[in-house]
Amino acid sequence: MRGKKGDPHRDPDDPPRQRANKSRGRGTYENDRPPIVGMVGRGTGWASFTVCPDTKKETLKAVVTEGTANEATVFTDENRSYLWLESEEESRTRKAIDHDSTWAEDQDGDGNREAHVNTIEGIWTSLRNRLRLFRGVHKDQLSGYVAMFELAFNHDQVGPEILQCMCGV
Repeated sequence: MRGKKGDPHRDPDDPPRQRANKSRGRGTYENDRPPIVGMVGRGTGWASFTVCPDTKKETLKAVVTEGTANEATVFTDENRSYLWLESEEESRTRKAIDHDSTWAEDQDGDGNREAHVNTIEGIWTSLRNRLRLFRGVHKDQLSGYVAMFELAFNHDQVGPEILQCMCGV
């Protein structure tokens, strides 16, 4: 017979199972919370996702430089690992959004809130809902699940051309 919510556990030698990995800090592959770096083009709507081992500067720099044009404006969160985008020798421009203070910022004073990350935040919700169907995904298979989500997101209909590319034909 089950107890009611809030009742103490009947057997102290058999505590209830712990749910989820609630470790503090940013996720890494080592602490079983691999981060996913996501980018979406404002003009094209094309999305790209990469499962990374960590969120260090070198890791993020490799992903962002490979996935964006040299003259791109990159909207990021306040993570310090993106500070390299603000260096003099970098051709990309960074606009950081502080999630604690506002949902979007008017950074040039014209009355339009142009600096936001709402597009990718909405996509994260879709990805999270997709992964929830599987009730947990092992970190070694996460990149495959993310790749399938990316494919479905970027292509409304999967036709013969896409299937041929996937099969290497």
